[in-house]
Amino acid sequence: MSARVTLPGGRVHVLRDPVRRRTSPGPFTSRVAFAAAHVVADPLGDNAPGAPAAVDWESTLAFRRHLWAHGLGVAEAMDTAQRGMGLDWAACRELIRRSAAEAGRGRLAAGAGTDHAERVSDVDGVLRAYAEQVEFVQSTGAQAIVMASRQLARVATSARDYRWVYDRLLPQADEPVILHWLGTAFDPSLAGYWGSADVAEATKAFLDLVHEHRDRVDGVKVSLLDAGHERALRAELPDGVRLYTGDDYHYPELVLGEGGRSSDALLGVFAAIAPAASAALRALDEGDTATYLAELEPTLPLARHVFAPPTFYYKTGIAFLAWISGLQPGFTMIGGLHGARSVPHLVQAFLHADAAGLLPDPELAAHRLSLLLDAAGVAR
Repeated sequence: MSARVTLPGGRVHVLRDPVRRRTSPGPFTSRVAFAAAHVVADPLGDNAPGAPAAVDWESTLAFRRHLWAHGLGVAEAMDTAQRGMGLDWAACRELIRRSAAEAGRGRLAAGAGTDHAERVSDVDGVLRAYAEQVEFVQSTGAQAIVMASRQLARVATSARDYRWVYDRLLPQADEPVILHWLGTAFDPSLAGYWGSADVAEATKAFLDLVHEHRDRVDGVKVSLLDAGHERALRAELPDGVRLYTGDDYHYPELVLGEGGRSSDALLGVFAAIAPAASAALRALDEGDTATYLAELEPTLPLARHVFAPPTFYYKTGIAFLAWISGLQPGFTMIGGLHGARSVPHLVQAFLHADAAGLLPDPELAAHRLSLLLDAAGVAR
C-alpha cells in the first residue's frame, strides 16, 4: 500500500513510489559539479540565535558522504552551511578540517572569506583576513573558494579597492581558486560588490580581474539568479576558466548549455536533489540529453520554491528535505533557523519533492511530515 499523509485542511496525499536511480561515486566527465552542503545541528546544543554553533559532526559528515557517493563534489563552509548566519569561522575551521580528512571519497572545495575579522577598517585588513583563511583552506588540501566579503563591501570605496585586494590575494594561492560573486538575494550586505551597484559596471570590473589573473582562477561561481547575465558573462571568460553556475532557478538549461558553451555547477540545490542531479549528469556524460532533462526539469518547481524570497532562508528548506529523506536524525538548525520558513512553505516543499521522485522512503517522509504538523498544532 502506498504511503499517505493527511495535509492541513484534511486532504489525504498519497506519495508516489520511490524512484530508483543509477548512482556511482566516480567523477563526471562532461561537467564539474559541486553541491554546497548544509550542516546538521546538535539537537542538545545551545543553538539559539547569536550563540556559537553546536554541530552534530557525525550527521554532518554523513551527509557529505551521501553527496560524494553520488559523484558530486562538496563545496564546504559556504552560505548553504549558514556561513554568516550562525556558523562562525571557528566552526568553519573545524568543519573544513573534518571534511578534508574524508575527502579521499571525492572532490572538496571550501570557502575562504574574511568573517573572522568583522571589525576590519581598511582594505589592508581585509587582505590579511582573506590570506589567513586561504592559507588554512589550502593547508587541509581543499581547493579554495574565495568568497565575497561583507567586510570588503563595507570598507571599499570604489572598484580600485576591490582590485587592490584581489590583485594581491590571488598570487598567494597555491593552486587556482574559485571566485565567488554572491548576489544580494542571498546576502543584502553585498550590494555594490566589485565597486558598483550597476551590474554591467560590476561585471566589467570582475572580468578585468579574471582576465588579469586567469592563471590563478579555476573558475567563477556566480549567484545572481540571472540566466541571461550568466550566459553573457560566460562568453567573455578567458579560455580555461570555468563558470560554476549558482543559479538555482535555471540550472538545467545553463549546465546543458548551447552553442558550444555550458556552465559547470556549484549549487545549494544539488544538496537537495543529489540522486536526480547525479543521474542527469551521468546521462549527459553519455550524450543522453533527453534523460538529463527528464531528471532535472521536474526538480525545478522544488528549487524555485526552496529558493523563493527571502532567498537567504533557503537553508531551512535544504535541512528540512534532508530530514524527511532520512539523511539526518532531526530538524533543528544552528541559530534556530529551522523556524525561518512557515509550515505551509515546508508542506509545499514536501509535495514538490514527492512529485520529483526525490523521497527515498515515502513512509518515513510521510511520518516525519506528520510529526512536524503535530508539533505545530495543525488540525487535520
